Amino acid sequence: MERLNITLDDEQAEKLARLADRMHIQPGTIARSLLSSALDEADADARNVAALLDGVPGALARAELGREQAHAGETISIDEL
Repeated sequence: MERLNITLDDEQAEKLARLADRMHIQPGTIARSLLSSALDEADADARNVAALLDGVPGALARAELGREQAHAGETISIDEL
């Protein structure tokens, strides 16, 4: 088992909180279940990965920003995390 930390935007966090409240469970429990279901349904075929990534809002801009930051030396050593 691997532990993951994710950041949700305000709208997604509120929706998750409402779902968890309605189901009387912790938000982390419903998030884990939703992620597991999404992963089970995801097609890992390389031809479909690009389409999956294209569906992530802001993904390209964040990747480009990360590349620019790396080229500028604005990185943090993994040992510092």
